[in-house]
Amino acid sequence: MKKLLLVLFITVLSGEVFAQGGNNGGRNRTQPQILALPFREVSGVVKDTADNTIIGASITLTSKSDTLRAVTNSDGVFVIKNVKQAVFTLDVKELGYRPIIRKYLNNDAIKRIVLEPIIMHSSSHLMNEVKINGVPSITYKTDTVEYRASDYKVHPNATVDELLKKMEGMEVGSDGSLTHQGQQVVKARLNGKDYAGGNVAQAIQNLPADIVEKIQVVDDYGDAAARTGIKDGDPQKVLNITTRADRSVGTTGRLTGQYGSDDRYNANLFVQRINANQQLGLIGNLRNTVNGVASTGVAGGATNGGGGGTGVGSGARGGGSGTTKSGMPSFNYRDQWGKKIQVIASYAYNFRDNNSFNTSYGQNGTVLGPNNFKNNNTAENDSKGHNINFQMEITPDSADFIQITPTFGYTSSLSSSTSDQDNINNYTTGFQHNVNTGFTSSTNSAPNFSNTVFYQHLFHKPHRNVSFTATISRTNTEANSDRNNTIHYYKTATLDSLIADSVSHYQTNRTSINTTYRAGFTYVEPFSLSSQLEFTTQFRKSDYDNKSITDTVLANGQSYELLARDNISDYSFTETRATLNYHFNGVKYNLAVGATAVPSVLAGTKVNNANGQNVATQRTDFRIIPVFRFSYSWSRTQRFSIGYSGSNTEPTFTEIQPFTDISNKQHHIIGNPDLDPQFTHSITAQYNNYIANSKLNISFNVNGSFTSHEIDENDVTVDLPPTINSKGESVRTTRTDTYYINMDGAHAYVGRYNFAKQLDDRKYNLSLNGNITYSYGVGMTGHQDLAGNIVNTPYHSTNWRFDERFGPRINPNDNIEINPYVGYDVSRTFVNTLNATASIVKTTSLAIDGRMYFLKTWQINYSVTKSYVTGFGSLSTNPTVINAGFEKEFFDKKNFILTFNAFDLLHQNNFIQQTQTGSNITYTQSNSLSRYFLVGFRLNLQRWSGSPMRNGRPMQRRGDGSFIY
Repeated sequence: MKKLLLVLFITVLSGEVFAQGGNNGGRNRTQPQILALPFREVSGVVKDTADNTIIGASITLTSKSDTLRAVTNSDGVFVIKNVKQAVFTLDVKELGYRPIIRKYLNNDAIKRIVLEPIIMHSSSHLMNEVKINGVPSITYKTDTVEYRASDYKVHPNATVDELLKKMEGMEVGSDGSLTHQGQQVVKARLNGKDYAGGNVAQAIQNLPADIVEKIQVVDDYGDAAARTGIKDGDPQKVLNITTRADRSVGTTGRLTGQYGSDDRYNANLFVQRINANQQLGLIGNLRNTVNGVASTGVAGGATNGGGGGTGVGSGARGGGSGTTKSGMPSFNYRDQWGKKIQVIASYAYNFRDNNSFNTSYGQNGTVLGPNNFKNNNTAENDSKGHNINFQMEITPDSADFIQITPTFGYTSSLSSSTSDQDNINNYTTGFQHNVNTGFTSSTNSAPNFSNTVFYQHLFHKPHRNVSFTATISRTNTEANSDRNNTIHYYKTATLDSLIADSVSHYQTNRTSINTTYRAGFTYVEPFSLSSQLEFTTQFRKSDYDNKSITDTVLANGQSYELLARDNISDYSFTETRATLNYHFNGVKYNLAVGATAVPSVLAGTKVNNANGQNVATQRTDFRIIPVFRFSYSWSRTQRFSIGYSGSNTEPTFTEIQPFTDISNKQHHIIGNPDLDPQFTHSITAQYNNYIANSKLNISFNVNGSFTSHEIDENDVTVDLPPTINSKGESVRTTRTDTYYINMDGAHAYVGRYNFAKQLDDRKYNLSLNGNITYSYGVGMTGHQDLAGNIVNTPYHSTNWRFDERFGPRINPNDNIEINPYVGYDVSRTFVNTLNATASIVKTTSLAIDGRMYFLKTWQINYSVTKSYVTGFGSLSTNPTVINAGFEKEFFDKKNFILTFNAFDLLHQNNFIQQTQTGSNITYTQSNSLSRYFLVGFRLNLQRWSGSPMRNGRPMQRRGDGSFIY
């Protein structure tokens, strides 16, 4: 009986329990069940054991319902959509790596599945003595060229500039200038953000090469374009250095000190702390060197200092002539203030004291005949500057982004110069000979500030976004000058036939205040995942308040204002740009086509010195500018692109003033209210191909520009009534009147190329660079006789330039570096004015530089340059410059080095330049007190603590190297 009752009790209790389990006690009968999703998205990243992303890896996903395939993109990322099952198997393969087969079991209610990084192990082997690693050294993306740093070997303790010299298409100057495939790199970044204010030289001459994972050269359209995807205007070349993961937490530093003959010295301090996106650095340098030797410019770059289309001209040789004392302490900071705020800041102070002596001569073609001149000039310039840059990026949520960028700068300078210019004019109206001797001193200051606020919102629909931008900037320039000139007039070409003289002494105080307001709006409406409509509008208004007051100083020291020489104007320029684009971004090709409408207004007032009255002027214009960009990629190592851009240049207020400016009695300015804006059409095409198996890189770049309604100056030589001197002799003098006119026909073409071939695992690197430039310019010159009759004569100028450079780099082993170089540059300039002579300058450059390491810790370095130049006339133009030195390394890490360097052993360095402006050709030779030596030391320190981690796992990174928090 007891057993029966127990069985009945258990049966009833079990029924109640099952009943409650079935309806949950009746309390949650309406709660929906979580159902498995029919489709999901699977993504991940594939890397090697050195944490480098692997491009082009084959991904195969298999499950009971699927067999799907994908390939990793340029960042090593793959995305597989419409996956039916949450349980699947991945098969990952790539040439040179061991295949991976991995099974995954995931929650089938998750819409997007992000897998842990897949690490592939190398199975590198020799095949016909060619190393296969599966990843090309160079990858071409739409706007980026990317180099794998691990494929380029440098000596321990080398800096980034030494690494760049080994990369195809790179040309590096010892002053820190950098060109890539013939175009100048203007800004530097570290892991996606500006480094040290974007200073290229600071970045590549201080950061150690062994921290670099990738070098990227980006065609940068600005921060807003990077986020919205809307490109406007012409890009600038930006260098982005991404760090290795195991070199992204730690501290690196370098200390250099050198002292030598003639009180020469060179000191440098570099300290940098890195922790993922956190950066804290100090860079300082102090030097007293000779321009043209310590900063020799591009080795294997442009010859003759002319640039040759490479973007490396006089700046490559130290930024000017003479002897310079300079210093530049700078501070850089970057940090992640939590998940939503990132801050980037930098401060730099610089000073530069330059002393120079220049001798120049040349010819200025006119309608009356040639003006031949020779000038001796001494100058001293002391300048100082402060620059503060700050940027805050705020991401309040996944859909919104705010960027605030205030900047402040202050520059000041104090300069003085003396000049002695001899002018001989063989005019058809008569012979003229005058000598102008003068002394000029000036002080300048220019504080400036700006602030930009950028906001972007992302909508739920992919690629749909809207953004707003607002900017205000202001510059206040003050310039005070004192000019004391004496002009002697001679009857013959000698200096013993003085017939008259003229003395002038003027003091001028100038102020110029420029305030600019900008506002922008963009909207992107996607049609599909690969096509979209882009709308952009930009508004800009610039206000200018200019004032120039001139006093004349009498012989007794008294001064009074010359109202006729004052120049006072107040005007504004307002422009609106509205652009509508269709943009298609396919797997192989990228296309953008549209149009930009540009209405503009130039309006203001200027004082007419003839009557002291304010005269108002207003000019309106409207233009439609086409937009076209196209690129095609056969693979990640081969691409072609072509683009068109149009730029509209409004005339300045001075050029359209409705009266004659007589503030300079020797040079009158006649405005033209009917002047049209200048418009330039530009077409750029480039082709790049890196053949990985052959380690051969081929690059071509072609640019053509055509200018319509070019704004030109028509300089008219005006005959003035002769004066009679004390001897009763007639003295002929002239004045120059400048008119502004529109002319058509100017055009220019530039073609650049680079062939780079690596042999025997990069022990031998062959590099051929060059450019061909042709330009056709138009102009006009005129003559006004004593009766007031003006005869204008149009002219044209042509310039051909061939600049070819062959620079092998030979590293047969770790102890020898030999870098021979051969360059040939020919430049021909012709102006078809009366009696003008053609200019042909030919330069053949032979050079060799290198290093030799011996006895494990010793190094000898050397460089020899021999130039053969014709076309500079009497100037000495065939110098042989020899620099040499040695180094001794200490300690196990070889991080303490004693140095000795000697520069220009034969004392033959000559700083020579040729410049052409319109019908004027000038040759200049600067002083070269360049033979000296330096003795010193260099200390390199590094300490690293591994890769950045978060929650016990390595942090993920974006394609630009920045870490994701």
